[in-house]
Amino acid sequence: MKKGVLSVIVLFSVLLHAQDKPAYQLFDKNGKKVSYGKMLKAAAATEVVLFGEYHNNAICHWLQLELTKDLDEVKPLVMGAEMFEADNQQAVNRYLADSITQKQLDSTARLWSNYKTDYKPLLDFAKEKKIKFVATNIPRRYASMVAKKGFEVLETLTPEEKSWMAPLPMPYDANLPGYVNMMKMMGEHTSPNMPKAQATKDATMGYFIVQNLQPGTVFLHYNGTYHSDNYDGINWYLKTYQPGLKVMTIAAVEQKEVGKLEVEHYNKADFILVIDEDVTKTY
Repeated sequence: MKKGVLSVIVLFSVLLHAQDKPAYQLFDKNGKKVSYGKMLKAAAATEVVLFGEYHNNAICHWLQLELTKDLDEVKPLVMGAEMFEADNQQAVNRYLADSITQKQLDSTARLWSNYKTDYKPLLDFAKEKKIKFVATNIPRRYASMVAKKGFEVLETLTPEEKSWMAPLPMPYDANLPGYVNMMKMMGEHTSPNMPKAQATKDATMGYFIVQNLQPGTVFLHYNGTYHSDNYDGINWYLKTYQPGLKVMTIAAVEQKEVGKLEVEHYNKADFILVIDEDVTKTY
């Protein structure tokens, strides 16, 4: 009889625990759990928010949209994203102004394959609320040119092409941790031009964020987490182009357990979004 009661208690305990399956948890840079409300409050008190994402992570995209909606309730916004390239700004503007349809945007802009599920909701929110949305990234063809031939190749471009990127010559520090790690990860199959190509993206995103800052607003920017992890990448360029700018960073990481931040992720950002590694991917 006692054994039966014990089994029931154990089973109940297991079932109770199984009902608690959080998909994500927020932490500060020191590994302390923090609430969404605290992150929202910090975002409202800064000038730029860099929301680092995993491009195929459903929780990242959901929380980006939620933060955008909630932040818009308390502070005027400017929005921008890595996923839209600067030479597509006119097409984005026309879509926001209702002068072209979604189908026409599809045919005139280079939209990512997961645009409809992951970025269209953000663009449509900007459209609904009449929020400026900036296409911040360098056209990828120019970053590819740098990967092959270095920064010098950019000097051969036309004035119009140069207007779609940060001014030349772009500042560059090969010793920034993100660029050093890129060289290490790619090993013998890479060249010093690869981090330079990454830098053209970081520099251009930083430049167009600074160019579109407006007094009393928060610029909420969506980018791959590697572009802003460890206060590097875009963040370095923001501080280079406008020293003293207040920037808040959010980094995304995936872990088997979300209840405790793994030590390797400490100091990766002001807020670290830890997501269960089993969360559904959008592609």
